[in-house]
Amino acid sequence: MLIPIRDHNPSSKRPYVTYALMITNVVVFALYFPLFGDSHALMRFFQQWGMLPARLSSGEGFVTLISHQFLHGDLLHLGANMLFLWIFGDNMEEVWGRWKFLGFYLLCGFAAAGLQFFTEPNSTIPMVGASGAIAGVLGGYFLFYPRARVDIFFFLIIIFRIIPIPAWVVLGSWFVFQLLGGLSIPADAGGVAYWAHAGGFMAGVVLSFPLWLRMGGAEYWRRCEGHPPNAEAQYRFVKTSIPAAGRKRRFRPSPWRR
Repeated sequence: MLIPIRDHNPSSKRPYVTYALMITNVVVFALYFPLFGDSHALMRFFQQWGMLPARLSSGEGFVTLISHQFLHGDLLHLGANMLFLWIFGDNMEEVWGRWKFLGFYLLCGFAAAGLQFFTEPNSTIPMVGASGAIAGVLGGYFLFYPRARVDIFFFLIIIFRIIPIPAWVVLGSWFVFQLLGGLSIPADAGGVAYWAHAGGFMAGVVLSFPLWLRMGGAEYWRRCEGHPPNAEAQYRFVKTSIPAAGRKRRFRPSPWRR
């Protein structure tokens, strides 16, 4: 298991929009959290506010292209998305500026939903989650800071390490995994919305490309060699005790996409 936990790319300004997006996602999740006690009520809620391709095909529910970006299928889904937004969002907010970053974020989520819709326009499986919008943040980061170091938590049974890896390796391999997942998983299956992730990432690269050119394009890369323009953050790595292994849980496919 490989989990990004932080990057070495500190921003010089407080990322207020990134914080606001994280708080909004958490608050929205808390508001409908009681529905998790009733699976039928939860599904009705997701069908109403999640992105439902069949509903869009009938000319309804266009507001869900935005609302689905603030819904999550469980605590793990929410936590993983907020972790990625916390790691990579501050730098992209600094590059774009606060309000432009908010527009960039929402547009990436919109594009992610669009590609997912295009691959299965008649699907009755609702899609929820900020993953598509956050994938756009990853795409922009991939373009601007390909050689920024990202610390990865590596875990294999009883072996665990924190390993710094260049961002282009971490994010590039993540994107390839989404493409492979989209090509191999049946369109009518629930679970991970791979095409939404791939669509958001590509939108992030495309939308960021004109800004990257204005900042110098390839010359910007040559000036900083793909590293962040700020001094890299330094972390102390300390040894920790081996965590106890938990009991395995049976996998049950999710009735919604995320």
